[in-house]
Amino acid sequence: MSTVYDCQDSAARAAGIDAATRTLKAGRLVVMPTDTLYGIAADAFDSSAVAALLRAKHRGRDMPVPVLVGSWNTIDGLVLSVRPQARDLVRAFWPGGLSLVVQQAPSLAWDLGDTRGTVMLRMPLHPVALELLREVGPLAVSSANVSGSPPAKAAAEAREQLGEDVTVYLDGGRSELAVASTIVDLTSDQPRILRSGAVESSDIADVLGVSVESLEAGAMR
Repeated sequence: MSTVYDCQDSAARAAGIDAATRTLKAGRLVVMPTDTLYGIAADAFDSSAVAALLRAKHRGRDMPVPVLVGSWNTIDGLVLSVRPQARDLVRAFWPGGLSLVVQQAPSLAWDLGDTRGTVMLRMPLHPVALELLREVGPLAVSSANVSGSPPAKAAAEAREQLGEDVTVYLDGGRSELAVASTIVDLTSDQPRILRSGAVESSDIADVLGVSVESLEAGAMR
């Protein structure tokens, strides 16, 4: 049976973080608040747990799961080579609503789906998410909804869709931003925005010293 913890209460939050930590380390699933939308999380290095996450969402391996991290420095162990552009964007927008698609380190023992050697990384700006990430390490996190259904802006909305497939629900209140992250592809020499979202294209262009038009070619809105 799944359990909901009210993370707006300090005692319940501490109990919830502890339960979520044990749940994730045991290979089960947790729903957590982030600064954008609610996410369904699994230990990124537990391939069985990631597979369970995909099943809970009714989603195939062709849509690999992004990874959330708890600090800037974590990316050094996950990425083949951290480009200066990636460092600049991390300094400017992490923690926050910017996801970066990069070439993953080939030595990583994880299976996030059909990634073709890439991984999408983000550091969220949410105290509950950051506390959990620092306890467990990198988490595979996707939006807390069944594929094709509206993304969850509250823990109750996530529970309505995911039910008992998730062991622990961390309720951090309704998402204030409720906008998906902006996704930037840094796997080639030309950065590209794959999805417009929480971070403005113009702000990204300013940091990278490029035009908005070059970034937005082919972006999803």
